[in-house]
Amino acid sequence: MLEPLLGSTNCERVLIFLAAREEGYLREISDFFETSPAPILKQLEKLENGGVLFSRLAGRTRLYGFNPRYPFLNELKSLLDKALTFYPEDIRAKLLESRRRPRRKWKPL
Repeated sequence: MLEPLLGSTNCERVLIFLAAREEGYLREISDFFETSPAPILKQLEKLENGGVLFSRLAGRTRLYGFNPRYPFLNELKSLLDKALTFYPEDIRAKLLESRRRPRRKWKPL
């Protein structure tokens, strides 16, 4: 949907994922969209070099999020929130679900 504006599908995927979940890491994003990590990493690095995203280490995992000092952050987030409303309901529900811990063995699905 935003591919013509952003230049690539993977850039849109990265931004939509981070808009919905606030933070994410490479493998999480690539697994969610069932794509290879290499193009996702390329977009993450491009956006970080451009100042749109920041990254930090949490253990051995590099987490990415929106840079709060980016001058057009509010406008970008409002555009992404609007775009998210046009995604299919099942994808939107999966994106907004942010379960981080694994399920306990004895708990039912």
